[in-house]
Order: sequence, then C-alpha cells, then structure tokens
Amino acid sequence: MSESSADLREVVRQRYAAAAAQVTDGGTACCGPQPIETDENFGSTLYAADDREALPAEAVAASLGCGNPTAVADLNEGERVLDLGSGGGIDVLLSARRVGPTGKAYGLDMTEEMLALALANTAKAGATNVEFLKGNIEAIPLPANTIDVVISNCVINLSTDKAAVFAETFRVLKPGGRIGVSDVVSDDDLTPDQRAERGSYVGCIAGALSFTEYREGLEAAGFTGVEITSTHEVAEGMHSAIVRAVKPTNVRRALMHVAAEMAVEKC
Repeated sequence: MSESSADLREVVRQRYAAAAAQVTDGGTACCGPQPIETDENFGSTLYAADDREALPAEAVAASLGCGNPTAVADLNEGERVLDLGSGGGIDVLLSARRVGPTGKAYGLDMTEEMLALALANTAKAGATNVEFLKGNIEAIPLPANTIDVVISNCVINLSTDKAAVFAETFRVLKPGGRIGVSDVVSDDDLTPDQRAERGSYVGCIAGALSFTEYREGLEAAGFTGVEITSTHEVAEGMHSAIVRAVKPTNVRRALMHVAAEMAVEKC
C-alpha cells in the first residue's frame, strides 16, 4: 500500500473511531445516544421506523450510511450474510433478524471502537446468530465460497483498493451468491478531481467510482447481472445507489468469458 493510501485509511479509521466514541459516550448520558450529525442524505433516517425501533438506540445512532442494503438484498431464512464495514452493527442486526436462527450474519470492520460498540449492541439486542470480525474489506478473513449474500452501506467508496474489495467479495461468496450494496457513485462525466471538489474522501464523495467504473470493476472480478440504480443525489453529479450483482454458478466459464472480453477490448 502506498503512503497516501495508508494515510487515507488512517483518516477513515479515526473518523469512525470518533463516531463510535461519540455514540458510546452519549449512551451514558441522561438523554441517551444522539445520532451522528449528517445531512439528510446519510444516516438512520434512511431506514424504516419499524426497523429503527426494533434495534438498540446506539446501533441506530451510529448509522452513517447512504441507504439501507438490508431492504434490497432480499435476505432469506437460513442464509449467511456478510456486511462489509459493519460499524455499530445496524445492518448486521437487521440481517440477523431476517435470516433467522438457522442463518448467520457476519460484520467486518477495521475499527476497534466500532467493533466494541457493535458487540455491545448485539448483547442489548439479544442476537445469537451474529459474529463480528476485525479486518479490512480488501482482505476478508473468511474462507472462500461460504457466504450467500454480501451487503455494505456506503463503505466500498472509502477503500483505496476497490479492485481488491470486489475480488475478495467474489471469493467469499458461494457460486450463485449475490451482493446488495448501497454506495455513492458518480456520473460518468465527472473526473476524480471534480468528485473531490464536491466532498471529502472520508465524507464518502471523493473516493467514489463512476457508474461505469463500478460496473467494470465488478465484471472484472467475475460478477454478472450487475445493476446500479440511483436512489437520490448526495451532491451535484454524485448519487446514492443500490448495487446488485451475482457470482455465477459456473465461475470458471464466467471468468473465461470476462478474460476473452478484456482481450478483445485491448485489440
């Protein structure tokens, strides 16, 4: 990893460590935890009231995402779900309720403070089919072909190596597995410099891929059926989007097809 990438990762870690501390400290106050300050395009208001009311207040307060991936991932009883960048655990806990006692929900986060908050929220929720892992989304600490669904809420844009994230996501999914991700995506005509003018990296704007870059990145990793649907604008030319894709059941054939297409494009 280059020094600049390491610096960006540390800035992201510090931002979310501070957010976790704010929620944890607020939970000991007389008035309870207060939501992290965000604009209307991010945070817990993007979840249905029923979902918010069913979870610990600290899990809701720590939500910093740009959507609600559990609402679009079509989770089923008995499935194994992985949330990339799980933060205070809101999406993991919602997923655990949907997959039921025969399923399991994993959360992966690099921030000690967020992991501690998520574990506390899990205990308050009484969830028993949940496990949190410390690590980076570019190197997922799970075996290959073990996960049915990967979700994420406005986290992939924060990675400095998105190709690694897509490759690792593909690796851990079972053949036929799928992703249901909320993320920030830019219009194709915006340059990286123009994206940076609209917001910071840690603010989920400067590091966003364009629609085409996102699609091509997923397809290069082997995914098929890629769908990227804008839900609302978070800055000029920048959108919160729902991203869906599938790991083919015949992985070898799909990867050979991708390689052939890339070879044709280079000609």
